[in-house]
Amino acid sequence: VMDRLWVDGAEGRRRFLDRLSMSFEPSHAQYTLDYERAMRERNKMLKEGINDPAWYSAVESQMAESGRKIEQNRLYTIDRIMEAQTNVQTSFPTAQLGLVGANNEAIIVDDLKDAFANNRRADLFAGRTLIGPHRDDLTAMYSAKETPAKLCSTGEQKALLVSLILANGRALSQDFGSAPILLLDEVSAHLDIERQNALYEEIISLGAQAWMTGTGKELFEAFGDRAQFLEVNEASSGSFLK
Repeated sequence: VMDRLWVDGAEGRRRFLDRLSMSFEPSHAQYTLDYERAMRERNKMLKEGINDPAWYSAVESQMAESGRKIEQNRLYTIDRIMEAQTNVQTSFPTAQLGLVGANNEAIIVDDLKDAFANNRRADLFAGRTLIGPHRDDLTAMYSAKETPAKLCSTGEQKALLVSLILANGRALSQDFGSAPILLLDEVSAHLDIERQNALYEEIISLGAQAWMTGTGKELFEAFGDRAQFLEVNEASSGSFLK
């Protein structure tokens, strides 16, 4: 699924950014839940055609409070990842990142409550909330080529994704003094041998514990004796490690 991060809809990119944001600020998860809960209530009111300014104002205040935190955390995460990509020797492409809202507009975190109030008429007509953090989109540009990630080749898109994950790991290591645990499923897919080997060396250099999956042990031979290999086998009673 992550292989299509740059070509599928914005929802997947929001989830990806939110997972990165939670690594810096664990309370980001609660802000997201609070926002979604309040938005569901507002959407219910919109669908039912309720036109009670006081009720809307109360719900929108909750959305704005949690929404502001969500936006701030997302923007902070983008800034930290961008910083962690600078002055680093890496075989992976750097990316210019951005966060845009509905209609490709820039994010302004301090105006959410007014924005919700001003958009009630349009939202009532649509029967749902048309603006807010739930409409954000993470944008990425392959810096060296000045090409949007969605227009890059499959291999380049995967390399950009890996680059962001490594940059996130470097930023977390700088901020908290220890590298995170990395979970990388089918990480070698769409990476050539050179980039596979470069990835493994960067993981070792980062000092991170990394769990990686692949279709065969040969994909990870470059690790040599620096990795432990586990083989998952299927049996009638389920899966087991060999």
